[in-house]
Amino acid sequence: MRITAPFLALVLAAGGSGAAAADGASSAGASSMAISSEASATGLRLGAGAVKITPPTGAPMAGYYYNRAASGVHDDLWAKALVLESGAARAALVACDISGLPRPVVEEARRLIEAGSGIPGGSVMISATHCHTGPVLLVPGNRYNTEGEMRRIGEKYLAELPGKIAESVRLAAGAVQPVRVSAGRGREGSLSFNRRYFMKDGSVRFNPGKLNPDIVRTAGPTDPDVPVLLFDTPQAKPVAAYVNFAMHLDTVGGTEFSADYPYTLSRLLKEASGGEMFTLFTIGCAGNLNHYDVSWDSPQTSHSEAARLGTVLAAEVLKTMRRLEATAGGPLRAKSQVVDLPLPELRPEDIAWAKTVTPDMGDKPNWSRFMDFVKAFKINDVAARAGRPVRAEVQVIALGDDIAWVGLPGEVFTELGLTIKTASPFRFTVVTELANDSIGYVPNLKAYDQGAYEVISSRVAPGSGEMLVDAAVRMLVALHRAGS
Repeated sequence: MRITAPFLALVLAAGGSGAAAADGASSAGASSMAISSEASATGLRLGAGAVKITPPTGAPMAGYYYNRAASGVHDDLWAKALVLESGAARAALVACDISGLPRPVVEEARRLIEAGSGIPGGSVMISATHCHTGPVLLVPGNRYNTEGEMRRIGEKYLAELPGKIAESVRLAAGAVQPVRVSAGRGREGSLSFNRRYFMKDGSVRFNPGKLNPDIVRTAGPTDPDVPVLLFDTPQAKPVAAYVNFAMHLDTVGGTEFSADYPYTLSRLLKEASGGEMFTLFTIGCAGNLNHYDVSWDSPQTSHSEAARLGTVLAAEVLKTMRRLEATAGGPLRAKSQVVDLPLPELRPEDIAWAKTVTPDMGDKPNWSRFMDFVKAFKINDVAARAGRPVRAEVQVIALGDDIAWVGLPGEVFTELGLTIKTASPFRFTVVTELANDSIGYVPNLKAYDQGAYEVISSRVAPGSGEMLVDAAVRMLVALHRAGS
């Protein structure tokens, strides 16, 4: 893989910004990689495709507890897809530059993918990167009370999105070519921080502020792993990279659409490969992780900060690519399990209180009532379920005995992802959160007693995260045995 001089300069500068098309994608909004009929040693074939999913100006933006309309575009949003073929089996991995994908969107996209590309819906993993500068998806029950033109734009966007996701898979499926796959695990420990802290008063707080003298220590770990999967031709020409990292995508702020730090990551990896490589990024278990360094007094909300993070991450990916291990390929298989997660307990007085809050979204943040809004939305959502559990799909896609992808449907605490990776029998296990649904925060059991924002917001009861872990590990073991 060729590393260009401009890229090295960017690594040294660790900054900058700009806007460009996605890897291998034209500004017209869709692209695919070249097709080859050449046979590979492993029998593995792969195609990549991308479709632009940037909404028009004026669309509602997601990420916070107030309404905001998009004023422009810093860099485009994309649905990116990789389609893998091994023998008669096919699977698709899709990542969208969106905060979260509710289950109805995933189900419709899978239906269209199965009808148009012939890939079984159960073998399609559709995840959101969780960028906070993407659109609101106005499904029933969303917390935004948009009106007028903003609502019209948002509803039209929602109706069109599943088709665009399916189109990215169609492009990828039509562009498969023989590839080899190699894998590695980088380590980048300087970017991500556990955002929950023990305070001097004994409480646990989330994002307590920079240089806060009342901070004692963090309340949990981070996950510095950077899983990297490289797909190249038998002639060593890079085709696609799959990169995963556990850190919230909430770097930019403002009202311009942006894919956040994965935009810079993808752009630099493409440049470093001579303009040939497609990058698909997914977020690891980052429910309690973000980029805020409370020991550093510098502001960390800007496009330049997103560019810094993406540049440092790209450098680690490139270093990891120098020490990738070849994998043997093998059968491609997928397995899913729907886990019924119990609801948190509500008292009658909780429900009565939530009705008095009337947390209608305004067009400006109301930080003095932020936690009241968070709690009231959660109580109203849970009460509306009338005791029905949250149905959560856990999905595993495996390639041979070496590589497995795990999809979890919420903002999952990093401790849970680390447990899955430790218990997995596969040499390289990638855990992606916000896959196939967006059920909100899923803390680990210990965090529930600590409270704070993520726990107050969670729509599932204590122990739910461990139920997801159990399901994932059981399927990983079963698929590994089946592939041996």
